[in-house]
Amino acid sequence: MNKKNNEDSLIISDKKFKSRLMIGTGKYKNIQEAIKSIEASKTSIVTVAIRRTHYAKKMGKSNLIDGLNWKKLWLLPNTAGCETAEEAIRIAILAKEINKRIGQIDNNFIKLEVISDSKYLLPDPIGTLKAAEYLVNQEFSVLPYIYPDPILAKQLEDIGCKTIMPLGSPIGSGQGLKNLHNIQTIIAHAKVPVIVDAGIGTTSEANQAMEIGASAILLNTAIAKSKNPPLMADAMRLAVISGRKCCLSGKMSRKKQADASSPDNGILKLI
Repeated sequence: MNKKNNEDSLIISDKKFKSRLMIGTGKYKNIQEAIKSIEASKTSIVTVAIRRTHYAKKMGKSNLIDGLNWKKLWLLPNTAGCETAEEAIRIAILAKEINKRIGQIDNNFIKLEVISDSKYLLPDPIGTLKAAEYLVNQEFSVLPYIYPDPILAKQLEDIGCKTIMPLGSPIGSGQGLKNLHNIQTIIAHAKVPVIVDAGIGTTSEANQAMEIGASAILLNTAIAKSKNPPLMADAMRLAVISGRKCCLSGKMSRKKQADASSPDNGILKLI
């Protein structure tokens, strides 16, 4: 933390972001509800599926990109829906053009998703590594979505990825942090930000991920499918802030037995 001005920015590829909560844009009832939720979250980064956006534009339909203020938000395009490395690379190149269209000419971020399994939606490690290496060489800032495999995480970091994004549990499942030990291992060894992405369903789970040292959280379904998405967005915002502060403050160690808060000496004895 910057002690001079008490700043605790999330830094990805030398770019600073105030919020450590990233928001997805799918599954909302309508665009208006999505916009209200994004505003309530006070997020700095919004991720959008470029395939879905491109399709909406071709069909002459409005999309969320057109309704957000990109002077205040940073677009994180993602390659959701891509089943191969080749598909993901093509979508990443298209994403750069969308970044330019909204005025973010220097935005070379891409959230890399390569998912060939349509049932469990688990990321393809080989396809992800292949696409990541190509995109890094093309000067993209690659944020890869992976199963929490510490070895794969290290390989992706070594080739130049700007973050590692391990899943907590399968996309949209709301199962929470089912791979806690692996995520902790990745966090312990990574020299780039580790962003827990997918599976978080409650504020306590978001808080826990931040408490163990995650740099940020990316979530969508927990907000979009709640009964009151803007309220849930605000709750997640507070959970991430709380978890981050807990991590920075250094929590007490656990003990096997009780440890009295009051000292033994100086106790008033009744006669």
